[in-house]
Amino acid sequence: MNFSNSTATTFIPSDESERSALSRITHLGIGAHQDDLEFMAFHGIEACYRQTDKWFGGVTCTNGAGSARSGLYKDYSDEEMCQIRRREQDHAAVVGDYAAMVQLDYPSHAIKDPSNGAPVEDLLSVLKATTPDLVYTHNPADKHSTHVAVAANVLKALRALPSEERPKKVLGCEVWRGLDWMLDSDKTTLDVSRRPNLATAIGGIFDSQIAGGKRYDLAVDGRRIANATFYDSHSVDDAEKLWFAMDLTPLVEDPSLDPLEFTISFIQRFEEDVRGALGKYF
Repeated sequence: MNFSNSTATTFIPSDESERSALSRITHLGIGAHQDDLEFMAFHGIEACYRQTDKWFGGVTCTNGAGSARSGLYKDYSDEEMCQIRRREQDHAAVVGDYAAMVQLDYPSHAIKDPSNGAPVEDLLSVLKATTPDLVYTHNPADKHSTHVAVAANVLKALRALPSEERPKKVLGCEVWRGLDWMLDSDKTTLDVSRRPNLATAIGGIFDSQIAGGKRYDLAVDGRRIANATFYDSHSVDDAEKLWFAMDLTPLVEDPSLDPLEFTISFIQRFEEDVRGALGKYF
């Protein structure tokens, strides 16, 4: 694959060729920052871990230069942080047994520029090389603007594929805004209870973020547990840990659908549910 940035990398943890590794990928995670995949797409990482017929592949779109930092990392330059975060992400690919890890190395402002078609072209190259069955990315109602921009670029790339090459399922996962607010009937629930040791191992690799001032490892595990516990008030838990996602598959299957209106429809159904419940008493 030839990418727009000369600094973009494709890391293959095994000794096989890039073409062979990419062609084996069945579950593809496309995230904005280093560590997003390990938190939002653990469902796919765990499903593929040490399997022979399923393989996880990752794409990180940005270079991580704008990350918060303190302690050991407080005096690190943006370039030094970029180097560290790239190494951490590749290390996670080794521990998580990924087939491949692609880092496109864009600054966030380039990803968020809707007139810049390069990220879409790069993602299209990855999608054509991998032809995954399932794609995990950010949800379009996320609080982080770079996450929303990545989701938009992913949807544009998926829609540019011939219909027969599109994945069977596309999930927009929660990260910087939880999806607990969605109606249960609208949520896609991902059971992430299995292999807590693997979740801890790959989540804890990103020391530049955790020791650098953000306890993402604890926060993510807390959300997983809370999602499972508070999912249903009238039954015992079916899973110890859950992660929520928005099913974006209809947007890929029917490119005529407006992504904005599609996303707003979830909010409207939430509003109607609140009005209906509260309206009984006022």
